[in-house]
Amino acid sequence: MSKMIQNLGDAIKASGLKDGMTISFHHHLRNGDFVLNMVLEEIAKLGLKDLTVQASSLFDCHAPLIDHIKSGVVTGIETNYMTGRLAKAVSEGLLKKPVRFRSHGGRPAAIDTGRVHIDVAFVAAPAADRMGNANGVSGPSACGSLGYAIPDSRRADKVVIVTDYLCDYPLFPCSIEETDVDFVVKVDRIGDPKGIVSGTTQMTRDPVALTIARYAADVISASGLLKEGFSFQTGAGGASLAVTKYLEPMIQKLGVQGSFGLGGITGYLVDMLEKGYFRELMDVQCFDLKAVESIRTNPNHHEVSATRYASPAAKTSCVDSLDVVVLGATQIDTDFNVNVHTDSNGYITGGSGGHSDTAAGAKLTMIVAPLFRARLPIVVNKVLCKSTPGHTVDVLVTQRGVAVNPQNKDLYAAIKSSGLPMTDIHDLKNMAEAYTGAPGGTVPQGRIVADVEYRDGSIIDHIRCVK
Repeated sequence: MSKMIQNLGDAIKASGLKDGMTISFHHHLRNGDFVLNMVLEEIAKLGLKDLTVQASSLFDCHAPLIDHIKSGVVTGIETNYMTGRLAKAVSEGLLKKPVRFRSHGGRPAAIDTGRVHIDVAFVAAPAADRMGNANGVSGPSACGSLGYAIPDSRRADKVVIVTDYLCDYPLFPCSIEETDVDFVVKVDRIGDPKGIVSGTTQMTRDPVALTIARYAADVISASGLLKEGFSFQTGAGGASLAVTKYLEPMIQKLGVQGSFGLGGITGYLVDMLEKGYFRELMDVQCFDLKAVESIRTNPNHHEVSATRYASPAAKTSCVDSLDVVVLGATQIDTDFNVNVHTDSNGYITGGSGGHSDTAAGAKLTMIVAPLFRARLPIVVNKVLCKSTPGHTVDVLVTQRGVAVNPQNKDLYAAIKSSGLPMTDIHDLKNMAEAYTGAPGGTVPQGRIVADVEYRDGSIIDHIRCVK
């Protein structure tokens, strides 16, 4: 017996895909993914219409979606993150139906509770056998963890594994198990693993960002959480990554070991694991090729599903055991609400990802950001889009000072006695405007082009058309 199908077109036919259905994809190959575009090209040839694309994230490599939207093949998009030419086109009103943004934890929660129904999941698998056992650590297109694909494979009506590296049965280890798979298709290439590193995973050398990172490490130290068994996650932005540079000597001096590093794993966290600063890494997504190599070879580097990572519908998830998370922002307002969906002009440039999930779960949620970028202030009266609510944010760290959310009285007292440059968030806003002037331009007032869903399923905000 074999589940092998000759080509993608035949696999789509065998899946029973029809007009109006929902198809899903994962984003572990990030800006190097080929599979979404290949599948939609075959779907267009078959004349199917009115499909919803349920993708964990969408990158600039997925710009061909624009033509499929214009032709009516795709009429809906649900995702956790969107950037590049597609994001610009959506911001300018490309889709008639608003995009539905979720978080990395909110998406598996919606799938597992039935609020999202996937008719056919197409899983890009760097390695698979003829029965559909698949992993991300083997083969020429290895991308590491397949954490975001696991909920889709377990819940979709039909699951199609798309691979460029067919192995003998049985394949071990396997992230996706044969019990969940209907069909397997071998193609020439599923993607370019170099695209995993897509511009956001390099540690900064900018002196302003390094100052912010040093203050951030000092805040963690002052919080009292940097002790035996601490747990930690950082975002993939340059300043966030640089925090690890300043944490290392602190950890070494204290002689403590962390319990786990979490999230999208970078080479910097791999280095900390190998030096003994953490006992384990829990990895939902590899952000660079060093992380891919580590999860393949290091038994203390573990793959976790998106459900286990951050789902609020699970009985517990990893974020519920998180001590410290360091995150970025495109805007933060004086109520500590954070925007990571749009830029200061209202164009979609990203999405929550795990931002709101980790902020809700961690004991200490820290936003690191400069006072301004490109002559536009980061601290504003009201964010253009509320991605993460202010009550889940503890502190903002900038190059000109640290602002603690007054709701966190214990942290406020700890930072005040630490000697760090502490200031009120309103004063940071005024400092920024002293450099840039008050924010100009108009808030987008067009029709709604995206609904932003919080991790619990409620709509937390809307994004409007910029034209």
